[in-house]
Formats: sequence, structure tokens, C-alpha cells
Amino acid sequence: MSHNTWTHGMVRPLVRPLASSIVTPNHITTLRFATALIAFGLLAFGNGQWNDWAAASFLLSFFLDRADGELARQSGKSSPWGHRYDLVTDALSNILIFLGIGIGLRDSQLGNWAIALGLLAGCAIVAMLWLMTRVESLGGMGAASYSATGGFDPDDAMAMIPFAIWFNGEMPILILASIGAPAFFLGACWKFRRYLAPS
Repeated sequence: MSHNTWTHGMVRPLVRPLASSIVTPNHITTLRFATALIAFGLLAFGNGQWNDWAAASFLLSFFLDRADGELARQSGKSSPWGHRYDLVTDALSNILIFLGIGIGLRDSQLGNWAIALGLLAGCAIVAMLWLMTRVESLGGMGAASYSATGGFDPDDAMAMIPFAIWFNGEMPILILASIGAPAFFLGACWKFRRYLAPS
């Protein structure tokens, strides 16, 4: 993904004071995962009031995801392990949000299919993690990046989820994710197909 989007620009000045502090990118990554866990737990209740708090927690988690990378670049505290840790927590956080939405919608007209759709979207994200890890292991750190278009990259779509929740759009966003995440994975396989060829 790109490191020069509007969301990166928003957090850049906020993390600048932390560059010379004892705070590390891994601290922020851990906090990012914790807020995603909170969002998952609140969403699993499937209650409107809890969902509002879940959306706020996930929006914070989204921007913390931007902040850890920005801090790594500004402070020079980046490392291969930290980069891998960031990728894993990103994938797990995104899985949790979709699974939480699915569990929360289990009593809707989707029934248990809601959980299945959440798992489908989540599994596609795990597949993306595997692909990004493979591409970067063969092509070097940053080889799996996408160029930002108009200040946006594909990962910025995750910022729409909290707003969808606030406007009671959990079901449409879950259905879209269950279609879009696998489709994006297939598109990424095509984009990085040279890294998938047998060596």
C-alpha cells in the first residue's frame, strides 16, 4: 500500500513529537490491535449503541495503523520484524471487524450466513497477507506497495466501515466486503503474478 495518502498526511504531524520519545512503532501497532479487538467485541453484541462505540474504536484503530508506519519512517525505528508484526496485526484487525459484523448480524435475515460472509472476507484478507509477505520476501520491503491515486489507496476503503456502521449499513458493507475482498485478492495475484511463478 502507498505511504503518501491523505490519511497518512493527517497523522504525520501528530506522530512527529513521538519520533524522539521512548514510544516505538510496535507500541502503536499493539494499541491498534487492542482497539480492533474492542471493536470486535462490541460488534459481536449486535446492539446499535454498542455498534456506535465499535465504529469509533475501529476508526481509531484505522488511524493508529497509519501512525505506526509514520512513526517508523520519522524516527528510523523500523525493522523487518516490526514490519511483519504490522502486516499480521493489520490482517487480524481487519478479519476481526468483518467477523464481528457477521456475528452481530446472525439474527438478521442473513442468519448464520452473516458469519460465513464475515469469514469469507476475513479469509481473503489472510490470503492478501500471505501474498504481501511472499512478494516482499522475494522483492524486498515495499515491493508489495500500491501507488496512491488522488491521495487514496485500496486500504483506505477500510475507513468507510465505521461510517457504514454509524448509518446502520452493516449488512451492505458485509456483503460488499465478502465480494470485494476476494476480488481484490485475485486482482493482486494478477498484479504480482511474477512472484507467484514457480522458481
